[in-house]
Amino acid sequence: MSLRLRILLAFAYGFLLILVALEVPLALNLSRRVDAEVRNDAAGQAHIVAAQASGSMNRPVRLRALTERAASTLGARVIVVGPNGGLRADSAGRSVASYATRPEIKIALSGRTAQGERHSETLGTNLLYTAVPVTSGGRTVGAVRVTQSVSAVNDRVRRSVLALVAIGAAALLLGLVLAWFLADSLSRPLRKLAKTAREVEDGNFDARAEVTGPQEAREVAVAFNDMAGRIGTVLAAQREFVANASHQLRTPLTGLRLRLESASAKADNPELERELAAAEQEVERLARLLNTLLMLAREGQTPRTGSLVSLGLAAKHAHERWEARSEQRGQRLDLEAGQDVVVHAAEEDLAIVLDNLIENALHYSPAGSTVRIEHGREGADAYLAVLDDGPGIAPGEEEAVFERFGRGRAGKSGPSGTGLGLAIVQTLAERWGGRAALSARPEGGTRAEIRLPARDAIPADEAQPTEPIGAPT
Repeated sequence: MSLRLRILLAFAYGFLLILVALEVPLALNLSRRVDAEVRNDAAGQAHIVAAQASGSMNRPVRLRALTERAASTLGARVIVVGPNGGLRADSAGRSVASYATRPEIKIALSGRTAQGERHSETLGTNLLYTAVPVTSGGRTVGAVRVTQSVSAVNDRVRRSVLALVAIGAAALLLGLVLAWFLADSLSRPLRKLAKTAREVEDGNFDARAEVTGPQEAREVAVAFNDMAGRIGTVLAAQREFVANASHQLRTPLTGLRLRLESASAKADNPELERELAAAEQEVERLARLLNTLLMLAREGQTPRTGSLVSLGLAAKHAHERWEARSEQRGQRLDLEAGQDVVVHAAEEDLAIVLDNLIENALHYSPAGSTVRIEHGREGADAYLAVLDDGPGIAPGEEEAVFERFGRGRAGKSGPSGTGLGLAIVQTLAERWGGRAALSARPEGGTRAEIRLPARDAIPADEAQPTEPIGAPT
């Protein structure tokens, strides 16, 4: 959940809590007040009609006009009865002979005011009734009764409460709109900082966060920029060190190889000769790796002279180099026999490519899994591929993992590494007019491959040696 949404939800919760705390008591009080107003209006209008009817009890036309006017004002039914409960006027125009049996009429004819609710069997609804006496010369000469539907009263209460709720909803909506803009202003600097962090992650160490927003966000941006600057400086120094170290180590490695060759020539023990020969191969392998690092550290290096190389033979040698290592790790390394094809490249470059791809596959695959080496031809392209059963590559990282020191999500959470292996693979593939690619396998894992322009069969005079280049260290 984003920070902006969290802030918005926090504001929404606070607004809603405040509105509920304010509006529930207010709605209850409003309901009681509206009910009281309706009852008071009914009582007041009934008393007005009673006062006006006091001297007109024997004038039906005037009484009828009074009841109709009061009924129109209240939205109710108004009747006037005589001292014995007989009907004198009815705003509804009905002609019930006597109301003397009605409890409220009895109370009103006794000189008291009656108000309450009762169920009307005739109308099939609850009624609010108000009955007051009509007096003349100190005597009760009749009664006025006002009846209103309780549902109408409830509707009025409901409309008042709904109006209050609508006001609260409008206030909540306005508050959320303001909260949205506030949350956006608070989260915008962090989103910009995250964008800059991703640029730095992709290798752009010149990217800097914009120092804007609240004081805290500005402090974070300044600290991030300082950190990015220092990281860029450290990595630049690291690259320079790699270049210098690989360059400086070439001389002692050459001397060590010459000493091993000299010792091997002087040795008369076959076992010692084998050990010295193996040590010489390891020194040569180390020298090739240092040369590759030097090549990556330099820009625009001229490619070495290549020859026609069999991909099947290169895959076979790589399988021989890494089979024992895979067994030690509890894994299986298979070589799938496919169509042999030749490419124009350097044998050592292909060996480095396969070593890096196989090493990556073994590192990221679990114990008991199988890593497979494939080679073949598709159209004008020849390919070397290594397939594993590891966690696979995340979408969108297919290109980023080939950057120098770039590692995908699996690389960051998996085994440690330099982040140079795939950069070396890409550089060597491009050196010979090809390309490297990583893709997720549908059944799980990753397919890593290089594609190079396919060539015709190797002439007999250009056949490659059958001995493997060297064993992995």
